[in-house]
Amino acid sequence: MTTSTLVISTGNAHKIGELHELLEGIPFEMSSLKDYPFVIPAEETGDTFKANAILKAVSVAQQTGELSFADDSGLVVDALDGRPGIYSSRYAENDTARIQRILTELKDIPTDKRTARFVCSIAVASASGQLWTVEGACEGLIDFTPRGDNGFGYDPIFLFPQLEKTFAELSAQQKNQHSHRSHAVRAILPILLEIATI
Repeated sequence: MTTSTLVISTGNAHKIGELHELLEGIPFEMSSLKDYPFVIPAEETGDTFKANAILKAVSVAQQTGELSFADDSGLVVDALDGRPGIYSSRYAENDTARIQRILTELKDIPTDKRTARFVCSIAVASASGQLWTVEGACEGLIDFTPRGDNGFGYDPIFLFPQLEKTFAELSAQQKNQHSHRSHAVRAILPILLEIATI
């Protein structure tokens, strides 16, 4: 298989920017769904992050004929029995409402019981049907109030104890060093480099 293009299977500008930084230097020309307006995104009907990543990657690879990179990620809160999990982006109508819902559901939960993690599953699929998957996670706590102006999604309430800051208080460089997505990308990079030599 020879390909020079890697399609990032998202139209989310924040995620595209983050992935471009994390994947800098790979031997592929990176594009995204913004470059393929005819692509119909796959419905996320899987019951795990991995299943949804695979659905997205395979669908985009089949529709574009190119190597496709998809991730599915979200917030897993232990005191909420793993919610919002795979429904992280659908937990309410926007980021502010999603954050408020989490804080309301955790209002009586003490600090030591507010453990949570961000999880990221990555799937890479070729148009010929090959598939590779990895997963990364980052442990933290849910803070009591939003803090910080960087990042997106649940970043303002995800406290990273190692730096005593929320993800939204971290610089892009710091987040890219510690995030769930960075762990998953580091795991997929050797696979991408191997694919490039096929």
